Amino acid sequence: MKCGSFEFSLRELAGSMGDFGTLFPLAVGYMVTCGLDPSGFLVVMGLANIVTGLVYRLPLPVEPMKVLAVTAVAGHWPPYLVFASTFTMGLVWLFFAATGLIDRVAKITPPSVVRGIQAALGVLLALEALRLIDGDLLLGVASVLVVLLLRDNARAPAALVLMGMGVIILAVRGDLASLPGIRFSLPPLTGFALGDMWHSLVQGGFAQIPLTATNAVIATSALISEYWPDRRVSERRLSLNMGIMNCVGAFLGGFPLCSGAGGLAGQYYFGARTGGANIIEGVLEVTLGLFLGSSLARLFERFPGAIIGAMMLLVGLQLTTSLVLVKRDRHLLPLLATLAVSLATNMAFGFLAGLFAHHILLPRISGDETKSEP
Repeated sequence: MKCGSFEFSLRELAGSMGDFGTLFPLAVGYMVTCGLDPSGFLVVMGLANIVTGLVYRLPLPVEPMKVLAVTAVAGHWPPYLVFASTFTMGLVWLFFAATGLIDRVAKITPPSVVRGIQAALGVLLALEALRLIDGDLLLGVASVLVVLLLRDNARAPAALVLMGMGVIILAVRGDLASLPGIRFSLPPLTGFALGDMWHSLVQGGFAQIPLTATNAVIATSALISEYWPDRRVSERRLSLNMGIMNCVGAFLGGFPLCSGAGGLAGQYYFGARTGGANIIEGVLEVTLGLFLGSSLARLFERFPGAIIGAMMLLVGLQLTTSLVLVKRDRHLLPLLATLAVSLATNMAFGFLAGLFAHHILLPRISGDETKSEP
């Protein structure tokens, strides 16, 4: 069913699941390790997806901020610290949008550095995917074949088939029988102390900011322009979007959320083309959060990792194709510097290395000022 620039179909439903490979592990970590209420963050994610789909009319992903998620899970953060980090990140991105600072950062970032960030993200996703597949190689290989065979199948989209396979496996193992039944629960009202905001910044927020600026804002805006040349979404709008949803979500049990080039590539790869994908995913998340929140932590924790790994692997490989899109040899140095340093350290340092290569090294090597890249 189509509605203007929205489409509600099996293909859009399958596409909405394209970024589950990054969502699942981090969501499980927040629930199991940090003790977040599944009802709260699912409803927050669902509402964010619905509003984002309606506003942008594109399959713009809503996903966890990865540095903060990993830091929170590894450090066993209590829920109030997660909520403080959510609100703090919201203020940060509202500030970046209001001052236009994010536009200035985007202006000095050449496409070769953006490509390097995308490629680094693709390699990291592929490596994590191989780790997940290694736990059940046969299922992983079968899942990859399902994706390759059914990716463009409108009647049996690959992502839906894989999710169905996972549920069947859970049922055969007896995992579904032990889940609690349907129970209505509203998201909790949550809060935090002002001092927790600074603590969350020091523990992970400052490290998150460069990654979000490069991957969730600059790289995502570039990828939108690549997929939909006539539907540009500016870096400032993406920054504003993240600011609002995090400031609101902090008081409803949410965790730090952002967009992401990897999530967008995943949704596009599995068929999402319109804002309908976000609306479908959002409605599902709100419904699950309200009626099955108590069951989901256990369900996500037991879902076959090899299936998620197969989805992540192919999305990661697609992102690495940015390596072949560089048009001139002189652009290879910033791209490779970004990629190498990102993989050796993190994407924030990779971003700085790419800027250094483009603005400092290239002019010295060529003997003139580097011109803006097309």
